[in-house]
Amino acid sequence: MRVFLARSLLCATALLAAGPCRAALAPGEPDLAYGAYQRGYYRTAFQEAMKRVKADPHDAPAMTLVAELFEQGVGAPQNLDEAMHWYKLAAEQGDKNAEYSLGNAYFTGKGEKKDVATAVAWFEKAASQDHAGAWFNLGVVALEGNGVVSDFAKAAQDFRRAADLGFPDAAYALALLYREGKGVQKDPVQATEWMKRAAQDRFLAAEVEYGIALFNGDGVPADEAGAAKWLLRAANRGNPVAENRIARLYFTGRGVKQDRVEGAKWAILAASAGLRDPWLDGEAEKLTPDERKKAEQAIRSFLSK
Repeated sequence: MRVFLARSLLCATALLAAGPCRAALAPGEPDLAYGAYQRGYYRTAFQEAMKRVKADPHDAPAMTLVAELFEQGVGAPQNLDEAMHWYKLAAEQGDKNAEYSLGNAYFTGKGEKKDVATAVAWFEKAASQDHAGAWFNLGVVALEGNGVVSDFAKAAQDFRRAADLGFPDAAYALALLYREGKGVQKDPVQATEWMKRAAQDRFLAAEVEYGIALFNGDGVPADEAGAAKWLLRAANRGNPVAENRIARLYFTGRGVKQDRVEGAKWAILAASAGLRDPWLDGEAEKLTPDERKKAEQAIRSFLSK
């Protein structure tokens, strides 16, 4: 199973789109630090956040922003010790994003000595405040077993909490558990439904998997045209598996109007990424000189975008 440790870029991510990093400013008062951060004016964000901390030593969101900027080395020189210092100050004030980031530091050993138990403690604090990334990472810890036996049932519960909070990585992971029947009863319908949710949130691997499920009618009525749309979407984002599958659909005319030039274009792109397909190679050899020329032009046009 492919799962990833969630990584927050403070409140700039879709996960935190509701703006939990904002301080309780006076009504109508603009959040200059957050606004600068969103626009990429990191030096200004750092300066404004420091002003806020000086004005209010309990401004946890501003502390977390300062920590993030130190950690990433944007707006201030990269300094993990300073980042951890500010994360801890904010976490002491109960800021869930700081708690989450400290959990990541202890989990990865980046900024702190690796300590899974301490990481879990911080993740649990953030999760208690509905931090989706924290719920997801608790699921990852459960899968890894913390050096013991994997707890798939707990992983499924944690992934569901994160997915219900809109975290696509978790929806994808939960879909895989339903597909494999680990921690939950095997259920292709549930697997495909969660895969769809992850795909709708633009999780790339889920777009591919959901497209394949639609094509095969796995947990959902077969829909070759719908499958082609999802595979084409993922192919346009550079996924080699999607490029390979959509190439086959174009050559065979299934789900899309048959187009040997488009088929060749996607087959070559997939092959250039290391995904060779003898059947597609054979179809490409049947192209006319004019079709080959058009395919090459189509590739150049695609790569120039």
